[in-house]
Amino acid sequence: MNSSRCAACKHLRRRCPSDCIFSPYFPSNNPQRFAFVHKIYGASNVGKILQDLPVNLRSKAADTLCYEASRRIEDPVYGVVRELTNLDEEIQKAHCQLARIRAQIAVIQARDEVDNVNNPNFFPPQND
Repeated sequence: MNSSRCAACKHLRRRCPSDCIFSPYFPSNNPQRFAFVHKIYGASNVGKILQDLPVNLRSKAADTLCYEASRRIEDPVYGVVRELTNLDEEIQKAHCQLARIRAQIAVIQARDEVDNVNNPNFFPPQND
């Protein structure tokens, strides 16, 4: 048994065994991290998710569960989806802006070509 219980075991008011699935990902110094995840997913489900994953993916999964749970608590209707939608809208705006700028560049280049053709003093560069 660990000398100090992890945040999950403290929250669940139980002993923290040495092989506790939660202790590496929910340290005792950050109880809110587990509280969010527990409120949204439940301890049993989180334990099953972590147990079913390879050890090298568990930390990232715990981080993701915590992030998504905190977003769901902040916004019970949309959760993280609102953030993803906002980011998608920003990407679409950036694509539109890029298309406008490329069109402006094409117009400027076309004007330059017309100006150069109509200029009797213009000599195109020689390719050697």
